[in-house]
Amino acid sequence: MSRELRLGVNIDHVATIRNARGGGHPDPVHAAKMAEKAGADGVTAHLREDRRHISDSDIARLMEAIELPLNLEIAATNEMLATALLHKPHAACIVPEKREERTTEGGLDVAGGKATLAPIIGRLKDAGIRVSLFVEPDARQLDAAAELAADIVELHTGRYCDTVAATRDAELRRIIRAAQHAHAAGLECHAGHGLTFDTVGPVAAIGEVVELNIGHFLIGEAIFSGLDSAICRMRALMDQARAMTGAQQSA
Repeated sequence: MSRELRLGVNIDHVATIRNARGGGHPDPVHAAKMAEKAGADGVTAHLREDRRHISDSDIARLMEAIELPLNLEIAATNEMLATALLHKPHAACIVPEKREERTTEGGLDVAGGKATLAPIIGRLKDAGIRVSLFVEPDARQLDAAAELAADIVELHTGRYCDTVAATRDAELRRIIRAAQHAHAAGLECHAGHGLTFDTVGPVAAIGEVVELNIGHFLIGEAIFSGLDSAICRMRALMDQARAMTGAQQSA
């Protein structure tokens, strides 16, 4: 199987740089528009409870300013649910959140949190918002996501990216199995966290994965080569890997 592969660009850390000094520069909305011109298929923004980077006003401006679908990452709280229902993004990706963490450290415990997640997912879907759950590549979590009628799962690729050699190969096989399991369960499968130019190819080659969400690395590379250049290179690597998958399946 080889399906179209989309690129979602996470613009959170443009706001991180802005907030380090205050004021309005650099503007994450401007970054989103640049991403659109450079070939991104969507924009992701994580509205954290402590508002450490993206702000509520950023979400409002993004909804008004960009043509691309907005994927709003939120915690499973009543406050975040209210924000999503107010702005009605294309999709809401529910992620775990701890105030002391620097970045999202792992997947959501869907299996253990059904009672909390079910009403939130229901209200989002009733509002016409696609629901994504950020999970570990684990069959138990995927089955729970399907039971809750989520539309999408996003597989956490952090462990794959952070390891090397045989351990990385094992993590990749785990992601491949999870993507196949998700597809068989009727879930749209995305992946993301920690992906770089060096690690994106094998994940992009997984035919069941239809979207990659990449942010921190692209914003970091933008310092050296520009955001449009970084996105174009990532897009090219993704397309190359997917094309090779298609060629192998046709052979």
